[in-house]
Amino acid sequence: MNGLLHNLGWNDYWQEQWDALAAVECRPARVTREDRGQYQLVCAAGDVTGELSGKMRNTARSRSDLPAVGDWVAVRVSDAGEIGLVEAVLSRTSAFIRKAPGGRTEEQIVAANIDVVFLVMGLDHDYNVRRLERYLTLAWDSGASPVIVLNKADLCEDLEPCRQELDGVAFGVPVCVTSAADGVGLGDLRAHVGPGRTAGFVGSSGVGKSTLINALLGETRQTVRAVREDDSHGRHTTTRRELLPLAGGGLLIDTPGMREIQLWGDESGVQQTFRDIESLAVQCRFHDCQHGAEPGCAVRAALDTGELDAGRFQSYQKLQRELRYLAMRQDEGARSVERKRWRQIHKEARRLRKWEEKHGR
Repeated sequence: MNGLLHNLGWNDYWQEQWDALAAVECRPARVTREDRGQYQLVCAAGDVTGELSGKMRNTARSRSDLPAVGDWVAVRVSDAGEIGLVEAVLSRTSAFIRKAPGGRTEEQIVAANIDVVFLVMGLDHDYNVRRLERYLTLAWDSGASPVIVLNKADLCEDLEPCRQELDGVAFGVPVCVTSAADGVGLGDLRAHVGPGRTAGFVGSSGVGKSTLINALLGETRQTVRAVREDDSHGRHTTTRRELLPLAGGGLLIDTPGMREIQLWGDESGVQQTFRDIESLAVQCRFHDCQHGAEPGCAVRAALDTGELDAGRFQSYQKLQRELRYLAMRQDEGARSVERKRWRQIHKEARRLRKWEEKHGR
């Protein structure tokens, strides 16, 4: 196995896929950056600029069929060795996906083939447990292992209330307390990223993702900007996703700060994030209990005694409603695509009939 590919995360899983793909005259490469339809790739021979082949453009049914940062692809490299055509995307092991910002019901892959996802919150005005529940839901859906990162510890005078609040949310998810400014907790982050492993950083703008990545890299690769003192927000420093190699092995994916973090997936992520509520729900007298006024509701009993926090339950219900609405929109979208397909079929049939009538056939 090529040493560079191994450092990029290539292993037996990818090799088996590659052998089955039988991509003649292609090379395996990993996507390190994407910018308006152009891809920066790295393969055994070095860096390559790639674009989609005509076949990929025509057969892609949705954005998820197209390459994303972190993907392994089959690329056909030109004789000069600098430009390549991306012919196929290998099946992903994981993908951190959210609904794309705006009104369209479309997914957006934030990072692909990650082993661990660092959910970064700042211990200043950014700290928000309800938002963390949303991030955890997406993380569990992704297939990667979540790690909660509480950054800017130097700005927090008392960590204990935050730790106590996380006890009712994290449920075994590792928590790292860091300060990129002071170098605190960097070793804890490195422990989750070894040779051949990929970690993605997600979080709001201004939480310090790029600063943490610079500290782990040991050099200033990602631009950082100051944030507003009143609310700790600022302009997005990172404007595109990028895969960055660590000197000691492992890879990091930096992502732009997220103003919107809408769900995309099924209910498995919600069930994993809110396993305490799910455990209570199975104790309800009725299997279809809505946890309202039904008799024998274990969830309502836990709310009444204070065992279950009301804010957490409201967050659980909100995410469930969001997923149901998403499923409805996806069904409507699928029906719309099917209607367009049949309209095109009928259009082609009419065109063929007219041609046959004209030519007497």
